[in-house]
Amino acid sequence: MAEPEPLPEGRAEVRVVAASPEAARRVAEAIRRSFDATEQRSFPAGTDGGTRLDLTVDTTRAAGRTRSWLRSSTSSTDIDPQADDA
Repeated sequence: MAEPEPLPEGRAEVRVVAASPEAARRVAEAIRRSFDATEQRSFPAGTDGGTRLDLTVDTTRAAGRTRSWLRSSTSSTDIDPQADDA
């Protein structure tokens, strides 16, 4: 199997495994409400009929509450003090 290409800065791969496709889609939708994301890719997850969804999120394009949480969880040296003033 080929080595995956490195992700650009600020991107994260997310894998959701659930017992049903609907449950996996609900979790993926919640993630998309917080971060800009690619279209999900769906795969079977094992022999029990589960579903696996993969998507890539852009952590630099966070929504309202998530943006606040990300800013508070970043060290003070990494925060641009005028980022939210624009």
